[in-house]
Amino acid sequence: MSSAMPQPETSPIVACTVSRDVQNFDLLIEDMETVLGENWGDLRFDEALAFFGQPDAEALEFIAMAMDSSDEDNLVLMSQIIAEAKKRAIKVILIAEDVTPAALHQLLRKGADEFIPYPLPENELKLAVERLRAPAEAPSRGQGGGTHLKSGEHKQGALFVVHGLAGGVGASTIATNLAWELANLGGDKAPKVCLLDLDLQFGAVSTYLDLPRRDVVFEMLSDTENMDDEIFGQALMPFEDKLSVLTAPSDIIPLDLLSSDDVKRIIEMARKHFDYVVIDMPSTIVQWTETVLQASHVYFGVLELDMRSAQNALRLKRALQSEDLPFNKVRFALNRAPGFTDLSGKSRVKRMGESLGISIDLLLSDGGKQVMQACDHGLPLSNSAPKNPLRKDIVKLAASLFQVTHSDAEAA
Repeated sequence: MSSAMPQPETSPIVACTVSRDVQNFDLLIEDMETVLGENWGDLRFDEALAFFGQPDAEALEFIAMAMDSSDEDNLVLMSQIIAEAKKRAIKVILIAEDVTPAALHQLLRKGADEFIPYPLPENELKLAVERLRAPAEAPSRGQGGGTHLKSGEHKQGALFVVHGLAGGVGASTIATNLAWELANLGGDKAPKVCLLDLDLQFGAVSTYLDLPRRDVVFEMLSDTENMDDEIFGQALMPFEDKLSVLTAPSDIIPLDLLSSDDVKRIIEMARKHFDYVVIDMPSTIVQWTETVLQASHVYFGVLELDMRSAQNALRLKRALQSEDLPFNKVRFALNRAPGFTDLSGKSRVKRMGESLGISIDLLLSDGGKQVMQACDHGLPLSNSAPKNPLRKDIVKLAASLFQVTHSDAEAA
């Protein structure tokens, strides 16, 4: 490991670790040596700003800023280091262990280019460096991405939210296909539809529509205060020129990285430009779930005919009612519902609703293997299995939502 301070060396220093004590991050030392050999150095937080002004810093490509919970008192200095690095076109990789989402959010907003949790996943530093060194694209926010949004639009579109009350109930499939069916209504005057995947960690919308996950999504989410029409539009991906999609970020990020204000800004921006906005929510309840619920016109709670769904529906009901939140906005949708001739199954559905004190308004058919195949192929059901029973039910749902919102708009 070479020192970051000036000394006669044949090879320039192309990177530096910046930390309180790099010895606390032994895996980082190993990975830096693997990726860069001897062409790197280490700096303490109080040395970094002074080093940037020295001749040895001219060859710096990036700094790897490593921090843990003990460093949160130094956020001001760390923010200054990031700002100075960006001013000198030096990339910043942020490496954090046991750091609060608020601290992480603050540093990412200052301009950090990459975030890696510590202990470092295998080869993750190498991949991050390769991304930083990749040639800039035009535009740099991803190939074929971006949606042009008119700056003067004020549509105030309808907001429909889909929330799975248990894992694997099909919420993302329903959200994706509902958005697509809405985008295909209205004939020549088809509505503008936006699909937001707010399941930031394991969102599947990009997989179900075969869309790339791009770094620009994370950049936009990290700084919503400075988000404008152009930035939001660049974060969206078009699907067959009918649907605009905000995919989940390319990397797993903390759900609390977004604040309620961040989510409010994103929703307001989307509603301003689109007639319909569909949100795919994480199954986890987070601090901004209330924000989405309050803004929604209909909040679909997706469940199945099993005990875990019943228990979670009851928990959700109690949580919302205890906080005086608008539980009446929640419309329970039973996926993989019993068929028309399954009288026993229909009786179970009725008993579930009665025992929970809820109304199960929407019954969605079991689409079988065709649904999984469509998702794996990255196609809506209308493209791969147009006669599928689940697709037919979603078409009916989209048509009813379209009719209600159009009637309300005409009455207004």
